[in-house]
Amino acid sequence: MNQTLKRVLAILIILVTCFAWFVSIFGIGSFDSAKDALKYGLDINGGVFVVMEADTDLEGEELKRLMDQTRAVLDNRVNQMGVAESSVTIEGEKRLRVEIPGAEDAQEAIEAIGRTAQLQFVLADGTIALDGSHVKDAQIATDGAYYKIDLEFDSEGAALFEDATRKAFNGEVTSAISGINSNQIAIVLDNEIIVHPDVKQVISGGKCEISGGYSKDEASTTAALIRGGALPVDLIEVQTSIQSATIGADALDKSIVAGAIGIALVFILMIIYFGVLGIVADVALMLYIVLFIWSMVGMNVVLTLPGIAALILSVGMAVDANVIIFARIKEEICVGKSIRVAVGSGFKNALVTVLDAQITTLIAAVVLYEVGTTSVKGFALTLIIGIVFSIFTAVIVTQLFISILADNKKFAKNKFFGVKEDGTPKQILNKTFKFIKNRKIYYIISSVIIIVGLLFCFIGGLNYGIDFTGGTMIQVDMHEYVDSAKIEKAIGDKMSDVSIVYAGDDNSQVVLKTTDSLDNKDRAEVIELLNKEFGITEEDVLASEQFGPSVGKELKMNAIKAVLIASIGMLIYIVFRFKKWQFGAGTIIGVIHDVLMVIAFYGIFGFTVNNPFIAAVLTLVGYSVNDTIVIFDRIRESKKLNRKASLEENIDKSINNTLNRTIMTSLTTLVVMIPLCIIVSATIREFIIPLMIGVIIGCYSSIFICSPVYYDLSKSEEESNYYKKIKAKNKEKK
Repeated sequence: MNQTLKRVLAILIILVTCFAWFVSIFGIGSFDSAKDALKYGLDINGGVFVVMEADTDLEGEELKRLMDQTRAVLDNRVNQMGVAESSVTIEGEKRLRVEIPGAEDAQEAIEAIGRTAQLQFVLADGTIALDGSHVKDAQIATDGAYYKIDLEFDSEGAALFEDATRKAFNGEVTSAISGINSNQIAIVLDNEIIVHPDVKQVISGGKCEISGGYSKDEASTTAALIRGGALPVDLIEVQTSIQSATIGADALDKSIVAGAIGIALVFILMIIYFGVLGIVADVALMLYIVLFIWSMVGMNVVLTLPGIAALILSVGMAVDANVIIFARIKEEICVGKSIRVAVGSGFKNALVTVLDAQITTLIAAVVLYEVGTTSVKGFALTLIIGIVFSIFTAVIVTQLFISILADNKKFAKNKFFGVKEDGTPKQILNKTFKFIKNRKIYYIISSVIIIVGLLFCFIGGLNYGIDFTGGTMIQVDMHEYVDSAKIEKAIGDKMSDVSIVYAGDDNSQVVLKTTDSLDNKDRAEVIELLNKEFGITEEDVLASEQFGPSVGKELKMNAIKAVLIASIGMLIYIVFRFKKWQFGAGTIIGVIHDVLMVIAFYGIFGFTVNNPFIAAVLTLVGYSVNDTIVIFDRIRESKKLNRKASLEENIDKSINNTLNRTIMTSLTTLVVMIPLCIIVSATIREFIIPLMIGVIIGCYSSIFICSPVYYDLSKSEEESNYYKKIKAKNKEKK
């Protein structure tokens, strides 16, 4: 590509990026701003979600058919409520998740979607003639001034209904139900009679109508109940969440502010450390962010609060790709190559490292998406999108701008590429360290922390959240500070062993937590008790969550399964790419070390272990491997270029060569997360704290654990090869 075309493309990219940012912030014409165009999850928009479990022993294909049928019925029932963007999805094998954005009354929502009894057509003597599974359709039609309901049955239902109408019409039935005449058939849902029309003739053919002077609303409601009432299995409520839109909107606004601060700090840091190259990276990052956001709009991806955390984290990982490229270019310049040649060879050498590092993180994100719950899936999907675009912007856009600089006489100078005039690189650290020599010290430090942490876990136990133990959380706006003793007295024994945490700027909000799994009726009774004492109503309930005990067990199993699958996937990839099992083993030992270290920190400091913790640990796995791959890639290269050097020398040199990159990447990732941790809500903080711990531990393990472990696993083979060479030389001499 000639220089003129490169410049035209560069100008076009800058213009498009600036225009996209303008539209993203302010909107233009029929295009909304990014904030208005994005779809948001219930934790931002507010609403209700319910997870229900099918009470059945079916397995395999029979269970799948049953769940598909139940999902269709619930989906139909939810749609009849007229709520936009509502959804019904299958989670795992036997669970259904129903989301109703904007719903404020959980009781009403759960009653509408969670009726567990089957729809039944009952004769006056109590005999069940047929059930709702035989109903093909129920629609309304006009009957002059009034409305009626037209019913249609399947072939089996038509025969059963004909027999039932014959008995009712011919007087063969004796009334045994209060309020039901012998010539009537009652349509019953949830043990409640929704309509009981007279039978005026024997009805055959599978079609009938119900008339009775209905208004349009009455007919529509009745038809909807009949049409959506045929649940083929009983459902048990195992998890419920109610989120106030006020909390979500506030958290969204704070996340935007925190994200803007974090990204601005990264931009400044890149310019300070890399100079002109930092400006190039910032342009690529600005394009990356708008591509990321508008791809989510185009793909109708639902953005959740954890998804915002993933977006911010992915910015840090996008920076890493640029840092790797810049570091390799600087190295090429320092060995005496011209700027133009250094840029070409630097990109070529960096490309393999960037792809290997990002692909291993992508493996962890894909596993997280496959085994995670809905909120974790959103986090993983956002991370996956971020990884794809970070590769694109770093490899294509950054390369374009740097190649233009390299061909420009004014900018093709060492000082603009992070190299001093004497040919030495500008670095955070200029000292070299002996890492392998002191490896036993690092092993001891890690072992002590892990053992102490596990002892804390064994003696005191981990601080599991209610999503692991099962339990209930209710967050209420009391409108003023209320002493916890008064609240405990008001709710009595309705919430046993309740813990009360204050929230809000003036502690006017309280968060009630108990390990008792309270269903919707019990939660309503708690609110009623607070209403009697403090005047609290359903409108003052900002958030509510309920987890059944089985949910926590499943979360633990999914977490273990996810770590194992992700580790195996990354191991296979690493062995395939590096051709030596020692690299894979060193990486997996590092992963195990990182997970145990995070658990140790949680045990020592008593942080809450919950669903976000799982997502953070799995992200840590991918992030830590990302760091390790960069170092291992350099070790592999050093061994090829410095065959006469010992394994210890090559590893030390490789770690020292990548040390500034490792520090810079970890620093930018932490910088972008710190504002989120300080400014935003506890929900985001639950993701960010383990991620921050994980970034630090991942950086530590890549340098001080994985590489030394690789050395210990490889030194015997290296020594064996060394002695083989000596023997071969001795034979040649003889």
